[in-house]
Amino acid sequence: MSLPAAPSPALDPVVRHLYVHVPFCPTICPYCDFHVLTRRAGLVERYLEQIEVEAAALAASYQVELDTVYLGGGTPSFLRDEELAALVGSVRRHLGWGRVENTLEVNPGTVSGARAAHWRALGFDRASVGVQSLDDATLKFLGRQHDAAQAREAVTTLIGAGFRVSGDLITAVPGQPLLSDIQGLVDLGVGHVSAYTLTIEPGTEFARRGVTVQEDDERRGFEDTEAALGTLGFSRYEVSNYARPGQESQHNLAYWQGRTYLGLGPGAAGHYPAEGGTQGAEDVLTVRRTNPHLHEWLTGEQGESEAIDATEFVTDALFMGLRLRAGVDLADLSRRSGLDVAGVYAAPIAQNVTRGLLSLDGDRLRATPDGWWVLNRVVTDFLEV
Repeated sequence: MSLPAAPSPALDPVVRHLYVHVPFCPTICPYCDFHVLTRRAGLVERYLEQIEVEAAALAASYQVELDTVYLGGGTPSFLRDEELAALVGSVRRHLGWGRVENTLEVNPGTVSGARAAHWRALGFDRASVGVQSLDDATLKFLGRQHDAAQAREAVTTLIGAGFRVSGDLITAVPGQPLLSDIQGLVDLGVGHVSAYTLTIEPGTEFARRGVTVQEDDERRGFEDTEAALGTLGFSRYEVSNYARPGQESQHNLAYWQGRTYLGLGPGAAGHYPAEGGTQGAEDVLTVRRTNPHLHEWLTGEQGESEAIDATEFVTDALFMGLRLRAGVDLADLSRRSGLDVAGVYAAPIAQNVTRGLLSLDGDRLRATPDGWWVLNRVVTDFLEV
C-alpha cells in the first residue's frame, strides 16, 4: 500500500529532555527486571568517570536545551552525597539542567532531612518515591527493605523540604489493602501517583518462585485505583499515572508525546534526532539507541541503534500517545512525521471506533477506558497497515 504524503516533517532539532540511569541498588527486588546491581568497590567511581565522558560526547553531537532531567534506576538516592553531586556536576557542565522539572527517584530508606536538603540544593525539585505499599505485609512480600513507617516519613520529609512528590504504588498484589494504600498516600500530601500492576517478568526471582498475577485482580486494581483517586481529586492523565491539576510529570509526558530525549548511563535508552540533529538519511526521522549494560558501557562500547522512519515514528507515537487521556493530535503527528496519518490509518481508526476502543473528535484520537485495557491489540491493527 502506498503511503500518502503530507508536508515535509517538522521535527524539533533541539533535544529538551534527559534521562540518566543509575544502576546501583542496595538490594534487588524479586519483581525487578531493570538493569540494576549492588555496588562493589570501585564501580561507582568508574561509573562517574564514564558519565563525564558520555555527557561530553552527547553535548558535542546534539543541540541540547533541557526542559527536564530525570535520574532513574536502580536507586539514584542510594548514591552518597558526594557521588550524586559529582553526577549532577557532569550533567550541568556539559548538558545544562532542566528549566521546567528535575526529578530524582528515591527509595524511602535513603531519606533524611539533611539528604533531602542536599538534593534540593543540587537542583532537584521533584521526587518519585518508591513507596509501593503502606502495608507492612505487602512490602515484605514485595521484598522491599523499608517498612510503611519509613515510607510515610520519607514522603513527609521530602514535601517538607520543598519537593513535589510522586508516590509509586504496585497493584494486584495478593492480600494488598489497595484502597487503604491509596488513601494513606494521598493523606501524606503527594500530588502525583503512579500505579503499576505487579507483573512477573522472566528471569526475576518471582518468576523462579512461580508467583502469578490473576487477570481478575489486575483488572480490579486497574479500575479501583482510578475510582478511588478520582474521588480524591486526582485525574488519570495516562494509563498508570494520576495527578492533581498541574502536577503531571513533564518528563514522562515527553516520552508519551513522542519527543526526543537523551539517554545517559548504562542501559539507558534514548530517542535522538537523526544524525545529531539533522534528518540525515532520506527516510530516517529519528534514532532509538539503548546503551549496553554497565561493564560493556564502562569500556565505551556502543549500544544498539535503530533508525526510525516515518511509518515507525507514527506507530510508536500512536502506541505511546494513546496511553494519554488527551490522546493524539493526528494533524500534529502528520506535521511531525510527513505522513497523512488520518488517511493512512483510516481503516484501523474506523474499526476501533466501531468496537468502542477508540474515539475520534476532529483531529483528536483517544483510547476509551476499554481501549486502554487492550491497547496492545488496538496498536496491532495499526501495525498491520
